[in-house]
Parts: sequence; structure tokens; C-alpha cells
Amino acid sequence: MLRVENLRKVYENRKKNVKKTVEAVKDVSFECSPGEIFGLLGPNGAGKTTTLRCISTLIKPTSGNIFIDRFNVLDDEKAIRSRIGFLTSDMKLDGFFTPDYMMNYFGALNKMSKKDIELRKEYLFNELQMTDFIQKKIDKLSTGMKQKTAIAISLIHDPEVIVFDEPTNGLDVITSKSVTDFLKKYAQAGKTIVISTHIMNVAEKICDRFGILIEGEMKELGSLKQILENNSSNNLEDVFFGYILPGTDREVNHA
Repeated sequence: MLRVENLRKVYENRKKNVKKTVEAVKDVSFECSPGEIFGLLGPNGAGKTTTLRCISTLIKPTSGNIFIDRFNVLDDEKAIRSRIGFLTSDMKLDGFFTPDYMMNYFGALNKMSKKDIELRKEYLFNELQMTDFIQKKIDKLSTGMKQKTAIAISLIHDPEVIVFDEPTNGLDVITSKSVTDFLKKYAQAGKTIVISTHIMNVAEKICDRFGILIEGEMKELGSLKQILENNSSNNLEDVFFGYILPGTDREVNHA
């Protein structure tokens, strides 16, 4: 179970001796339960990545709380990290090594036994259809192969909570489908999954509930049916663009 309560993150920038504060995330709250995929939607710069980095303990919130089960991100970073699998678009894989080597390396970092690492490798390589390239150097892999490798690495320790930042960004249609099918299967196995994306058709296909984040503020929160009813709309994309395109008509009917 993941619970985000009144999350706020403020960055301070100093240029030419002028101090400027930027509020990237403003009082954001949402929950995601086991077996559920929650989609955090928004344009670039909306605060999605900042929110996910706070959840994953990479950066500290300015205020608010984040709980994974009974553990608070602010107080129990070690416990949180053992329970979470985080995929970021900024993940850089050393091109000299192979996917197989990287899985062994990160499995050892997670203090897994060699037997457990081998079992997880076998499962993930098969599920993600990676067996044909696990011994190839990463710098020789396609974008899709690298993304699958990054996903496998983030899940080597079989985490209960999965947080993926733009998991299908830059992928071809076939690879994107294999990734989304994999996430749906993981949710069915009882995992708690949060993804960020700006691709509406991906979100609609796999997410159970949504949050629309605009300039750091949560504008919509709920199931697809709830959001569409609240906005008298027929599709999620219209609701989304109603917030980010000036002059777009959006009849809102919040009960």
C-alpha cells in the first residue's frame, strides 16, 4: 500500500546572486493499493518525476508524508528501498556490461543469494522476452532492449511497490505493448504499481485510477469513469488537454 499525503517540494535556485524558489509539487495526495495500477498524468514539468523521486527516497520532500505500508519515507529510507522498485528515465546503464552481468551486480547489491538471483533472472528474462540479448553489451542494444534491461534491474529483488517514470517513453509499439502487458500481469499478482506518463492511450489501457498533475497541483483524482463524469467528457485525453491548452472548452461538473 502506498499513501502520499500533502506532498510538497520546493527547489531553491540561485542565479547571479538572486535567490528564486520554485514549488514543483503543491500539496499532492493520493493512494495506490496492492493489485492496482495508478497513473500519474501530466505534461513535462508538471511535477510527476519530482513526486516519484520523493516516493523512491531519491529526494526529500519539503513537507508532507509518504507511507509504504507502515513505513514513512522520511524516517525509514532503508526499509522503503527494500520494498520498492524504481525506474527513472535518467537511469544510465554502463554500455560495457551485459544485461546478465548487471542483473548479477544489482542482485548482489540487494543482498540476494546467488540461487535467488538466478531464479529472478530466469523469470524476468522470460517475461520480458530478453533471452536473445542478455549476453550482448548494453551499448549494442536497441532502445527497447535497454528499457527492458532497466526494468529487469529495477525488479531484481521482487519489490512489492513498483514506481516507473515514463516506462514506455521512446519505445516502438511492440516493445511498448510487451512492457504494459508485463505491468498488468504484475498488478494481477498483487503488486502496487505507480507509473507516470503523458501518453493517454497507454494510461487508459492499463491504469485503474488516475491523477492529473498540472504545474504541481493535482487537478483530477479518481477512476476513469469518475473523471469523465466530473468533466462531462467522453475521453481522458479531452480532459487532459482541457487543462494544458488555452481556450479549450471543458465543462466541469464537480459534485
